[in-house]
Amino acid sequence: MDQNISYFCEIRNAMSHKVSYLTPEQEKLSRYAKALSHPVRVFVLNFLAANLDKCCYSGDMAEELPIARSTLSEHLKELKKAGLIQGEINPPFIKYCINKENWEEARIMMNDFFLNNKSQVDSKTCK
Repeated sequence: MDQNISYFCEIRNAMSHKVSYLTPEQEKLSRYAKALSHPVRVFVLNFLAANLDKCCYSGDMAEELPIARSTLSEHLKELKKAGLIQGEINPPFIKYCINKENWEEARIMMNDFFLNNKSQVDSKTCK
């Protein structure tokens, strides 16, 4: 009986140690891509990029979009989680801006992804 328990414990331990086949760069790129996967989030990034010279409050963006403030808040949360924007809370207002460092990193990573895979895609035909 002890041998069966020992075997079960070995299997459980082996299963708890997940092997990741993804690189940290692939995981980061996918976070940036996910953040860009909704048109409202793309709008928010365009809005913030176009207004770098002034403070952008969530209320300003809510006036431009035909969505509920709570929905906008969820999209802002996703962009912030991905690191593409940063927010500063000054109750009752929240001021947002582009996180320039991560913005540049995302731009480079996306560009590299498409450039590095271009020759493979160009040279093969899907049948």
